[in-house]
Amino acid sequence: MTSLLATVPAASDSAAPAAATSSLANHVREGLRKPFKTLSSMYFYDDEGSRLFQAIMALPEYYPTRTEFGLLTTHRAAICAALRPTSTDEHFYLMELGAGDGLKTKILLRHLLDTGAKFTYVPVDISTAALDGLAAALQAELPDLAVETVVADYADALTLMASRPGRKAVLFLGSNIGNFLPADRHTFLRRLRQPLTSDDRLLVGFDLQKDPRQIRAAYDDAQGVTAAFNLNLLHRLNRELQADIDVANWQHYTDYDPLTGAVRSFLVSTKAQTVHFAALQESVSFAAWEMIHTENSYKFTKPLIETLAAEAGFRMQEFFTDERAFFSDVVLAPQS
Repeated sequence: MTSLLATVPAASDSAAPAAATSSLANHVREGLRKPFKTLSSMYFYDDEGSRLFQAIMALPEYYPTRTEFGLLTTHRAAICAALRPTSTDEHFYLMELGAGDGLKTKILLRHLLDTGAKFTYVPVDISTAALDGLAAALQAELPDLAVETVVADYADALTLMASRPGRKAVLFLGSNIGNFLPADRHTFLRRLRQPLTSDDRLLVGFDLQKDPRQIRAAYDDAQGVTAAFNLNLLHRLNRELQADIDVANWQHYTDYDPLTGAVRSFLVSTKAQTVHFAALQESVSFAAWEMIHTENSYKFTKPLIETLAAEAGFRMQEFFTDERAFFSDVVLAPQS
């Protein structure tokens, strides 16, 4: 395995915590000044949040991860055929946006290696530490895999790789596309489309609309793990912004609207209270039962995916789903 660091720089290790705290501080200051208060789900994932999310993925109610894992396992040959060049001798780049631990991606990587594909795996993330950990794990598990890590914003990474010869097959797995608001989703896909050529491909995971009760249960499990995951954001604010939030005065709440396909998660203040953020030198007042909106998770239909793709400059080439039609991984081809 070769592991190369791209020329897009990350913050130094010593600067990273301060930069992250500054980003969080600015976000909290802006989000809690809004008439309808918001905080982004991107700040869920401190060490404890990451641990809790791993626990969520193992819950019986939380179907997306294991469903997509099964889908990729079942359709790995057809998916890889749609992503790789027609010529088996042609080298290509398999890029992944937000690779995480690479668990699902390894299904495709192993199949490509087993079938003699000539490719370089290019995981993209803004975290150097996350990419270093993934590269080390892959070297141990798949020693024949060529890896080139890129520390960059997703769209910047695609622009960086655009000058490389050969097809770029881009993975955006999981149901991450559902975390974008509709307008932001369109903008994101358009940004991904711009550096791609008609020969490149994009594989995107979409959680599909289904029994509304099943969807809601996936985000409000009986054991309360998802509630702890949402509430952990308040613990993070206490720790990193020196807030004095009494987490006992807050509850997790989620709802699902089948008409829009939106799951929304909230933190609910159960009493009138004022929270002081020492790091911000600000205080924020909350009315009883006032909410902080923390996450969206949109669910899709096949026609909606086709429309979304077309509006962003793609056509749907392949639509893969599981036997229950709970989840889909969709191959999108750029349109001229």
